[in-house]
Amino acid sequence: MRADFLPLQVLLLAFSGWINRRQQHVVDYLMEENRVLREQIGDRRLKLTDCQRRRLAVRAKKLGRRLLTQVASIVTPDTILRWHRRLVAKKWTFPGAGTGRPGVMKEIRGLIVRMATENSSWGYCRIQGALRNLGHRVSPSTVRNVLKENGIRPAPDRATPWKTFLKAHWGQIVSTDFFTVEVWTKRGFRTHYALFFLDLETRRVHFGGLTRYPNDHFMAQAARGLAPFLVGKRFLICDRDTKYSMRFKSLLPESVKIIRTPFQAPNANAHAERFIRSIKQECLQRMIWFGEQPLRKAIFDFLEHYHQERNHQGLGNELIEPRPGSATGEVVCHERLGGLLKHYERAA
Repeated sequence: MRADFLPLQVLLLAFSGWINRRQQHVVDYLMEENRVLREQIGDRRLKLTDCQRRRLAVRAKKLGRRLLTQVASIVTPDTILRWHRRLVAKKWTFPGAGTGRPGVMKEIRGLIVRMATENSSWGYCRIQGALRNLGHRVSPSTVRNVLKENGIRPAPDRATPWKTFLKAHWGQIVSTDFFTVEVWTKRGFRTHYALFFLDLETRRVHFGGLTRYPNDHFMAQAARGLAPFLVGKRFLICDRDTKYSMRFKSLLPESVKIIRTPFQAPNANAHAERFIRSIKQECLQRMIWFGEQPLRKAIFDFLEHYHQERNHQGLGNELIEPRPGSATGEVVCHERLGGLLKHYERAA
Protein backbone atom coordinates (compact mmCIF):
# COMPACT_ATOMS: atom_id res chain seq x y z
CA MET A 1 0.00 0.00 0.00
CA ARG A 2 2.83 2.33 0.82
CA ALA A 3 4.36 1.69 -2.56
CA ASP A 4 1.08 2.72 -4.14
CA PHE A 5 1.08 6.10 -2.34
CA LEU A 6 4.74 6.86 -3.02
CA PRO A 7 4.18 8.61 -6.38
CA LEU A 8 1.40 10.71 -4.82
CA GLN A 9 3.66 11.79 -1.95
CA VAL A 10 6.40 12.76 -4.35
CA LEU A 11 3.87 14.77 -6.36
CA LEU A 12 2.60 16.57 -3.23
CA LEU A 13 6.15 17.37 -2.10
CA ALA A 14 7.00 18.76 -5.51
CA PHE A 15 3.81 20.82 -5.58
CA SER A 16 4.34 22.20 -2.06
CA GLY A 17 7.93 23.09 -2.92
CA TRP A 18 6.71 24.93 -6.00
CA ILE A 19 4.13 26.78 -3.89
CA ASN A 20 6.80 27.73 -1.34
CA ARG A 21 9.06 29.03 -4.09
CA ARG A 22 6.21 31.10 -5.53
CA GLN A 23 5.44 32.55 -2.11
CA GLN A 24 9.09 33.32 -1.55
CA HIS A 25 9.24 35.10 -4.91
CA VAL A 26 6.22 37.19 -3.91
CA VAL A 27 7.83 38.03 -0.55
CA ASP A 28 11.12 38.94 -2.27
CA TYR A 29 9.31 41.19 -4.71
CA LEU A 30 7.35 42.99 -1.96
CA MET A 31 10.51 43.45 0.08
CA GLU A 32 12.32 44.91 -2.93
CA GLU A 33 9.36 47.16 -3.69
CA ASN A 34 9.45 48.48 -0.11
CA ARG A 35 13.18 49.17 -0.43
CA VAL A 36 12.60 51.15 -3.63
CA LEU A 37 9.85 53.16 -1.97
CA ARG A 38 12.07 53.72 1.01
CA GLU A 39 14.81 55.05 -1.26
CA GLN A 40 12.31 57.44 -2.83
CA ILE A 41 11.26 58.73 0.57
CA GLY A 42 14.85 59.21 1.67
CA ASP A 43 15.43 60.57 5.15
CA ARG A 44 11.89 61.84 5.55
CA ARG A 45 10.08 60.35 8.48
CA LEU A 46 6.98 58.30 7.81
CA LYS A 47 3.88 59.63 9.54
CA LEU A 48 1.64 56.67 10.36
CA THR A 49 -1.83 56.85 11.80
CA ASP A 50 -2.92 54.79 14.79
CA CYS A 51 -4.92 52.54 12.47
CA GLN A 52 -1.84 51.86 10.32
CA ARG A 53 0.29 51.12 13.37
CA ARG A 54 -2.32 48.66 14.63
CA ARG A 55 -2.45 46.82 11.30
CA LEU A 56 1.33 46.49 11.14
CA ALA A 57 1.51 45.27 14.74
CA VAL A 58 -1.10 42.55 14.10
CA ARG A 59 0.83 41.23 11.07
CA ALA A 60 4.17 41.47 12.89
CA LYS A 61 2.94 39.39 15.82
CA LYS A 62 2.29 36.42 13.53
CA LEU A 63 5.82 36.55 12.12
CA GLY A 64 7.73 36.71 15.35
CA ARG A 65 10.74 38.87 16.19
CA ARG A 66 13.42 36.85 14.36
CA LEU A 67 11.59 36.62 11.01
CA LEU A 68 10.34 40.20 11.32
CA THR A 69 13.93 41.41 11.67
CA GLN A 70 14.75 39.76 8.35
CA VAL A 71 11.82 41.02 6.28
CA ALA A 72 10.70 44.34 7.84
CA SER A 73 11.61 47.40 5.74
CA ILE A 74 9.33 50.15 7.07
CA VAL A 75 9.41 49.60 10.81
CA THR A 76 11.59 47.46 13.03
CA PRO A 77 10.54 45.20 15.91
CA ASP A 78 11.87 47.80 18.33
CA THR A 79 9.56 50.39 16.77
CA ILE A 80 6.52 48.18 17.26
CA LEU A 81 7.54 47.57 20.87
CA ARG A 82 7.90 51.32 21.38
CA TRP A 83 4.35 51.82 20.09
CA HIS A 84 3.18 49.23 22.57
CA ARG A 85 4.94 50.96 25.48
CA ARG A 86 3.41 54.29 24.51
CA LEU A 87 -0.09 52.81 24.52
CA VAL A 88 0.51 51.33 27.97
CA ALA A 89 1.88 54.62 29.27
CA LYS A 90 -1.07 56.51 27.77
CA LYS A 91 -3.48 54.22 29.57
CA TRP A 92 -1.92 55.03 32.94
CA THR A 93 -1.37 58.74 32.34
CA PHE A 94 -3.74 61.01 34.23
CA PRO A 95 -4.01 64.82 33.96
CA GLY A 96 -2.08 66.44 36.76
CA ALA A 97 -3.27 69.29 38.91
CA GLY A 98 -0.20 71.35 38.01
CA THR A 99 2.17 73.14 40.31
CA GLY A 100 3.47 76.67 40.58
CA ARG A 101 1.86 79.96 39.58
CA PRO A 102 -0.87 79.41 36.95
CA GLY A 103 -0.41 81.13 33.58
CA VAL A 104 -2.42 84.13 32.51
CA MET A 105 -5.71 83.11 30.94
CA LYS A 106 -6.29 83.61 27.26
CA GLU A 107 -9.09 86.08 27.98
CA ILE A 108 -6.81 88.28 30.11
CA ARG A 109 -4.08 88.23 27.46
CA GLY A 110 -6.57 89.37 24.87
CA LEU A 111 -7.79 92.19 27.12
CA ILE A 112 -4.24 93.40 27.79
CA VAL A 113 -3.42 93.54 24.08
CA ARG A 114 -6.74 95.21 23.27
CA MET A 115 -6.36 97.90 25.94
CA ALA A 116 -2.79 98.66 24.89
CA THR A 117 -3.64 98.96 21.18
CA GLU A 118 -6.77 101.03 21.73
CA ASN A 119 -5.17 103.35 24.31
CA SER A 120 -1.67 104.40 23.30
CA SER A 121 -1.10 106.43 26.50
CA TRP A 122 -1.94 103.63 28.95
CA GLY A 123 1.01 102.23 30.88
CA TYR A 124 1.35 98.96 32.76
CA CYS A 125 -0.30 100.20 35.96
CA ARG A 126 -3.14 101.87 34.07
CA ILE A 127 -3.92 98.61 32.28
CA GLN A 128 -3.61 96.75 35.58
CA GLY A 129 -6.25 99.04 37.12
CA ALA A 130 -8.59 98.62 34.16
CA LEU A 131 -8.31 94.84 34.47
CA ARG A 132 -9.06 95.05 38.20
CA ASN A 133 -12.30 96.89 37.33
CA LEU A 134 -13.25 93.84 35.27
CA GLY A 135 -12.49 91.41 38.08
CA HIS A 136 -9.00 90.31 36.95
CA ARG A 137 -6.04 90.78 39.30
CA VAL A 138 -2.65 90.74 37.61
CA SER A 139 0.67 92.40 38.36
CA PRO A 140 2.31 95.13 36.23
CA SER A 141 5.09 92.69 35.35
CA THR A 142 2.50 90.33 33.84
CA VAL A 143 1.13 93.16 31.71
CA ARG A 144 4.67 94.02 30.62
CA ASN A 145 5.45 90.41 29.66
CA VAL A 146 2.25 90.03 27.64
CA LEU A 147 2.89 93.26 25.73
CA LYS A 148 6.49 92.25 25.08
CA GLU A 149 5.39 88.85 23.73
CA ASN A 150 3.03 90.58 21.28
CA GLY A 151 5.58 93.15 20.13
CA ILE A 152 3.79 96.14 21.70
CA ARG A 153 6.05 98.90 22.95
CA PRO A 154 5.66 100.70 26.31
CA ALA A 155 3.30 103.66 26.57
CA PRO A 156 5.80 106.54 26.01
CA ASP A 157 7.05 104.94 22.78
CA ARG A 158 3.69 103.70 21.54
CA ALA A 159 2.40 105.72 18.57
CA THR A 160 -1.24 106.77 18.35
CA PRO A 161 -2.99 104.52 15.81
CA TRP A 162 -4.41 106.22 12.74
CA LYS A 163 -7.82 104.72 13.52
CA THR A 164 -7.81 106.34 16.99
CA PHE A 165 -6.94 109.71 15.48
CA LEU A 166 -9.80 109.47 12.99
CA LYS A 167 -12.35 108.57 15.65
CA ALA A 168 -11.21 111.41 17.92
CA HIS A 169 -11.76 113.99 15.15
CA TRP A 170 -14.55 112.22 13.28
CA GLY A 171 -16.79 115.20 12.70
CA GLN A 172 -13.96 117.52 11.65
CA ILE A 173 -12.31 115.47 8.90
CA VAL A 174 -12.76 115.52 5.14
CA SER A 175 -10.75 113.22 2.88
CA THR A 176 -10.06 113.66 -0.80
CA ASP A 177 -8.71 111.61 -3.67
CA PHE A 178 -8.80 111.09 -7.44
CA PHE A 179 -10.09 108.16 -9.45
CA THR A 180 -9.53 107.62 -13.16
CA VAL A 181 -11.83 106.43 -15.94
CA GLU A 182 -10.81 105.44 -19.48
CA VAL A 183 -13.05 107.04 -22.13
CA TRP A 184 -13.24 106.20 -25.84
CA THR A 185 -12.62 109.16 -28.17
CA LYS A 186 -11.83 109.57 -31.85
CA ARG A 187 -8.15 109.24 -30.98
CA GLY A 188 -8.54 106.17 -28.81
CA PHE A 189 -8.49 105.87 -25.03
CA ARG A 190 -8.20 109.07 -23.00
CA THR A 191 -7.82 109.09 -19.23
CA HIS A 192 -10.23 111.30 -17.28
CA TYR A 193 -9.52 112.30 -13.68
CA ALA A 194 -12.40 112.70 -11.20
CA LEU A 195 -11.83 114.59 -7.94
CA PHE A 196 -14.08 114.11 -4.92
CA PHE A 197 -14.22 115.05 -1.23
CA LEU A 198 -15.74 112.80 1.48
CA ASP A 199 -17.09 113.82 4.89
CA LEU A 200 -16.02 110.97 7.18
CA GLU A 201 -18.78 111.50 9.73
CA THR A 202 -21.79 111.75 7.42
CA ARG A 203 -20.29 109.94 4.37
CA ARG A 204 -21.51 112.77 2.13
CA VAL A 205 -19.52 113.24 -1.07
CA HIS A 206 -18.75 116.51 -2.84
CA PHE A 207 -17.80 116.12 -6.50
CA GLY A 208 -14.83 118.34 -7.25
CA GLY A 209 -14.85 117.99 -11.02
CA LEU A 210 -13.91 115.85 -14.02
CA THR A 211 -11.06 116.68 -16.36
CA ARG A 212 -8.39 115.24 -18.63
CA TYR A 213 -5.87 117.75 -17.32
CA PRO A 214 -5.82 118.07 -13.51
CA ASN A 215 -3.61 121.14 -13.63
CA ASP A 216 -3.25 124.10 -11.30
CA HIS A 217 -6.23 125.94 -12.81
CA PHE A 218 -8.54 122.92 -12.33
CA MET A 219 -7.43 122.50 -8.71
CA ALA A 220 -8.01 126.21 -8.02
CA GLN A 221 -11.58 125.94 -9.33
CA ALA A 222 -12.17 122.86 -7.17
CA ALA A 223 -10.90 124.68 -4.08
CA ARG A 224 -13.24 127.66 -4.68
CA GLY A 225 -16.28 125.39 -4.94
CA LEU A 226 -15.27 123.44 -1.84
CA ALA A 227 -15.73 126.23 0.71
CA PRO A 228 -19.36 125.41 1.74
CA PHE A 229 -18.45 121.74 2.18
CA LEU A 230 -15.61 122.60 4.59
CA VAL A 231 -17.69 124.62 7.04
CA GLY A 232 -16.85 123.41 10.54
CA LYS A 233 -14.03 121.15 9.34
CA ARG A 234 -10.45 121.26 10.59
CA PHE A 235 -8.57 118.54 8.69
CA LEU A 236 -8.29 117.55 5.04
CA ILE A 237 -6.66 114.16 4.38
CA CYS A 238 -4.98 113.73 1.02
CA ASP A 239 -2.10 111.74 -0.43
CA ARG A 240 1.22 113.17 -1.60
CA ASP A 241 0.13 113.63 -5.21
CA THR A 242 1.59 116.77 -6.79
CA LYS A 243 -1.88 117.65 -8.14
CA TYR A 244 -2.61 119.17 -4.73
CA SER A 245 -0.63 122.27 -5.60
CA MET A 246 0.33 125.24 -3.44
CA ARG A 247 -2.37 127.33 -5.12
CA PHE A 248 -4.99 124.74 -4.18
CA LYS A 249 -3.82 124.77 -0.56
CA SER A 250 -3.74 128.57 -0.40
CA LEU A 251 -7.41 128.81 -1.47
CA LEU A 252 -8.63 126.56 1.35
CA PRO A 253 -9.99 128.15 4.55
CA GLU A 254 -7.30 129.04 7.06
CA SER A 255 -8.93 126.85 9.71
CA VAL A 256 -8.40 123.70 7.60
CA LYS A 257 -5.13 121.86 8.11
CA ILE A 258 -3.93 119.46 5.41
CA ILE A 259 -2.76 116.03 6.59
CA ARG A 260 -0.83 114.03 4.02
CA THR A 261 -0.92 110.25 4.23
CA PRO A 262 2.33 108.21 4.35
CA PHE A 263 3.87 106.89 1.16
CA GLN A 264 2.19 103.76 -0.27
CA ALA A 265 -0.34 103.61 2.57
CA PRO A 266 -3.86 103.47 1.05
CA ASN A 267 -5.29 102.30 4.38
CA ALA A 268 -4.54 105.75 5.80
CA ASN A 269 -7.29 107.06 3.50
CA ALA A 270 -9.46 103.95 3.63
CA HIS A 271 -12.86 105.68 3.48
CA ALA A 272 -11.98 107.45 0.23
CA GLU A 273 -10.62 104.20 -1.20
CA ARG A 274 -13.89 102.48 -0.28
CA PHE A 275 -15.93 105.11 -2.12
CA ILE A 276 -13.78 104.61 -5.22
CA ARG A 277 -14.40 100.89 -5.04
CA SER A 278 -18.15 101.47 -4.71
CA ILE A 279 -18.54 103.82 -7.65
CA LYS A 280 -16.39 101.68 -9.90
CA GLN A 281 -17.89 98.29 -9.05
CA GLU A 282 -21.50 99.46 -9.01
CA CYS A 283 -21.38 101.85 -11.95
CA LEU A 284 -18.28 102.86 -13.90
CA GLN A 285 -16.81 99.42 -14.60
CA ARG A 286 -20.16 98.11 -15.86
CA MET A 287 -20.40 100.48 -18.81
CA ILE A 288 -18.28 101.54 -21.81
CA TRP A 289 -17.82 105.30 -21.98
CA PHE A 290 -17.89 107.29 -25.25
CA GLY A 291 -17.20 110.92 -24.49
CA GLU A 292 -17.01 113.00 -21.34
CA GLN A 293 -20.67 114.09 -21.05
CA PRO A 294 -22.17 110.59 -20.55
CA LEU A 295 -19.51 109.90 -17.94
CA ARG A 296 -20.23 113.14 -16.10
CA LYS A 297 -23.99 112.44 -16.09
CA ALA A 298 -23.42 108.90 -14.77
CA ILE A 299 -21.28 110.21 -11.90
CA PHE A 300 -23.98 112.70 -10.86
CA ASP A 301 -26.65 109.98 -11.09
CA PHE A 302 -24.57 107.70 -8.92
CA LEU A 303 -24.02 110.45 -6.34
CA GLU A 304 -27.79 111.02 -6.07
CA HIS A 305 -28.25 107.27 -5.65
CA TYR A 306 -25.37 107.19 -3.15
CA HIS A 307 -26.84 109.92 -0.97
CA GLN A 308 -30.56 109.19 -1.11
CA GLU A 309 -31.14 105.57 -2.12
CA ARG A 310 -28.16 103.44 -1.08
CA ASN A 311 -27.77 102.02 2.42
CA HIS A 312 -24.36 102.34 4.08
CA GLN A 313 -22.96 99.76 6.47
CA GLY A 314 -20.70 102.40 8.06
CA LEU A 315 -23.85 104.25 9.14
CA GLY A 316 -25.62 101.25 10.61
CA ASN A 317 -27.09 100.30 7.21
CA GLU A 318 -28.97 103.60 7.03
CA LEU A 319 -29.38 106.17 4.25
CA ILE A 320 -27.29 109.35 4.20
CA GLU A 321 -30.27 111.54 3.29
CA PRO A 322 -33.45 109.57 4.11
CA ARG A 323 -36.62 110.77 2.41
CA PRO A 324 -40.08 110.58 4.00
CA GLY A 325 -42.03 107.64 2.67
CA SER A 326 -45.22 105.72 3.22
CA ALA A 327 -45.35 102.67 5.47
CA THR A 328 -48.05 101.09 3.35
CA GLY A 329 -48.71 100.79 -0.33
CA GLU A 330 -47.36 98.90 -3.28
CA VAL A 331 -43.60 98.30 -3.45
CA VAL A 332 -42.17 99.84 -6.62
CA CYS A 333 -38.67 99.68 -8.08
CA HIS A 334 -36.94 102.81 -9.37
CA GLU A 335 -34.01 102.56 -11.76
CA ARG A 336 -31.08 104.71 -12.80
CA LEU A 337 -28.64 104.30 -15.69
CA GLY A 338 -30.81 101.77 -17.47
CA GLY A 339 -31.25 99.54 -14.42
CA LEU A 340 -27.66 99.49 -13.15
CA LEU A 341 -28.76 101.32 -9.99
CA LYS A 342 -32.03 100.32 -8.34
CA HIS A 343 -33.87 101.09 -5.15
CA TYR A 344 -37.27 100.11 -3.75
CA GLU A 345 -39.90 102.15 -1.97
CA ARG A 346 -43.61 102.13 -1.37
CA ALA A 347 -45.79 104.13 -3.70
CA ALA A 348 -47.62 107.08 -2.13
